[in-house]
Amino acid sequence: LLMEIPLLKDILRAMNIKILEVPGYEADDIIGTVSKIAEEEGYEPLIFTGDKDALQLTSDITKVVFTKKGVTDFDLYDREKMQERYGLTPSQFIDLKGIMGDSSDNIPGIPGIGEKGGIELLTQFGSLEEVLERSDEIKKPAMRKKVEENADLARLSKHLATIIRDVPLDCSLDDMILTEPDYPELTSIYKKLEFKSFLKKLGSKAVSADKPEFDPEDLVFKGEKIGILDSRDLYKLYDLKGKDAYFRMAGEFSHVNGVSAEGIFFMADNAYYVDFRLVSMDDFRDTLKDIDMKIFGHDIKDHLYGLMACGIGVKELSFDTSIAEYCLDVTKKDYSFRSVCLDRLGIDPSELMDDTSDQLTMFGEMRANIEDYIKEAMLCKALRKLQEEKLKANSLERVFFECELPLVEVLAAMESKGILCDRTYLDEFGKSLDTEIAALEKDIYELAGEEFNIKSTQQLGDVLFEKLNLPHGKKTKKGYSTSAEVLEKVKDDHPIVPKILEYRNLTKLASTYIEGMKPLIAEDGRIHCHFQQTVTQTGRISCTEPNLQNIPVRQDLGRKIRKAFHAEEGKILVGADYSQIELRVLAHLSGDEALIEAFNNNEDIHRMTAARVLGIPIEEVKPIDRSRAKAVNFGVIYGMSSFGLSEEINVTRKEAEAYIKEYFNKHPGVKAYMDAQVALVKERGYSETILGRKRRINEITASNFMVRQLGERLAMNTPIQGSAADIIKIAMNKVYRELKEKHPESKLVLQVHDELIIEAD
Repeated sequence: LLMEIPLLKDILRAMNIKILEVPGYEADDIIGTVSKIAEEEGYEPLIFTGDKDALQLTSDITKVVFTKKGVTDFDLYDREKMQERYGLTPSQFIDLKGIMGDSSDNIPGIPGIGEKGGIELLTQFGSLEEVLERSDEIKKPAMRKKVEENADLARLSKHLATIIRDVPLDCSLDDMILTEPDYPELTSIYKKLEFKSFLKKLGSKAVSADKPEFDPEDLVFKGEKIGILDSRDLYKLYDLKGKDAYFRMAGEFSHVNGVSAEGIFFMADNAYYVDFRLVSMDDFRDTLKDIDMKIFGHDIKDHLYGLMACGIGVKELSFDTSIAEYCLDVTKKDYSFRSVCLDRLGIDPSELMDDTSDQLTMFGEMRANIEDYIKEAMLCKALRKLQEEKLKANSLERVFFECELPLVEVLAAMESKGILCDRTYLDEFGKSLDTEIAALEKDIYELAGEEFNIKSTQQLGDVLFEKLNLPHGKKTKKGYSTSAEVLEKVKDDHPIVPKILEYRNLTKLASTYIEGMKPLIAEDGRIHCHFQQTVTQTGRISCTEPNLQNIPVRQDLGRKIRKAFHAEEGKILVGADYSQIELRVLAHLSGDEALIEAFNNNEDIHRMTAARVLGIPIEEVKPIDRSRAKAVNFGVIYGMSSFGLSEEINVTRKEAEAYIKEYFNKHPGVKAYMDAQVALVKERGYSETILGRKRRINEITASNFMVRQLGERLAMNTPIQGSAADIIKIAMNKVYRELKEKHPESKLVLQVHDELIIEAD
């Protein structure tokens, strides 16, 4: 809570809500003083609180709203209610506190006398002072003794419970009148704290304090609205020649079932809506071939996919506001049109739309509302204008225009083409997996001496750690942990454990890559997975539905799954990858002479590292030495600690420390580079790739040690992993253009981090 108080004050100040603080006084004293002043000035104060101390402030005018559960369950106290509930006046309530105390406020009271006894005494004597003065009149001997022995404690308790009502305040009630919040400041704080729901509540009032002034004139459309509802009207599109037009498709979108295009919207000087329910797609296709124009939009990849699926050639892409936002800030979680408009323009697009139900989803149910599309286009133009300035100011134009923007078309083309997948092969392979899984189940039950649900971690934990008495970690309410990490440590202690690990591996392969992929095979026999540009903070492309980047290749079964993918007849799949790209980037960035020499001499980098770190000739390096050196090489890239390395290569922490220390001794350039990166990020708050991609790393200044260590690892790793991602993206752009121009029958179909797959003629 201590860390939250300053943030809370910042928010309240931005809301223009008065904060009252007086050194030496408690909040109750200030509340008591304000309510007294308010009552004297003719107001009717209401005190909202969950603290019963405030009940002493009630009067015929001042009321206490005692909240029992938020603002949905409360009691309203005035003088009359006090009499009804306690049989006491407000001032007598202070006496009651003096007698019964309050453990939550460290008020001791008279030990052994509670609320009931206190009320009984005050009903008889009227005040605490009278109780103490006439204690000999108390009828119950035990109670009399407690009062007499704790008289000083009772006086102190009453003093502690009494709310002071004359605190010196340097403000008047006029200063407390509620006014409009400081929206730019409030928006800035909400963004910083990622209070998405609060930003949503601000709606169009969410205005960024650090953006250039937004001109409302930018949202005024002054052109014509042209509906093309017949093929004979298509000539009107020739006005778009040489223009830079906002573009979006309308229709139902599915990677499995293809695109049902209902229409296309363009907007340059004028706005055009082509309705495919009335206009021939073939005629439109022929018309568009002759129109040389550029197009822009928000998250335009899906719309390009729609064009390609309709057999329409893609025009030159000039801007994408979602990709621009990603370049400006890779740490955001949401790059939707609504989110970016709120962040940059302080406008909620849905508030401008006539029909807000589904207008902003790119392929939702189409409502050909040209007015809404125009508003969307105007907002996108305004966004683009601001983002272009920001990209220039932050030296991000190269990242955006050379790397990310051309990639949008590449990814749309890859999705549109897809990769052939043999359903029959998957069916047969799935059956063989089911047979192996059934055999494993039988073996596991025999070794356990009973049948149980192997997928239930609770049942599995009971079998392994209670029945079979294997070494285990701490038991929680949910049972024993049976994670892969835990099972790996005990796999040599009982033959059942390797069987369980194998069972898990096979069931995951069967569910994720067999049953999971079959429904995603489209009518053309291909899987058209989604490639996403705005998910990772390092710049890497991610792949979903399904994730074809993640098929395991180090195991035989994983390689068998890959066999389901093939080229069409007369073609072949060609894979091309970078060798040790991240280590080469590290060598380049650090300038480490030993690493550079090893790469220039085409040496096995992991054998070379093992030889140097262990101080032995390269020909004497054993496979286990190379394996450990490989873990060290990649561990260094990811800022791995000695603990992490010890877990990875199964050695003691001390041995792992020695490995890392010796590595840095032999590669001083790497050590100097890593230290310099941490210092640089601490100084300027962000890391940078070779191409200039920036990533804010707020974790590096965190007060929490673990979070700060994470920040330091990110500072070391991001320039390496991010630069490698930039390099493969630029390669994709070049390969795609070369194939398109010189080998149109060959298509780029997949990217797996540092590898490209081409279906080649």
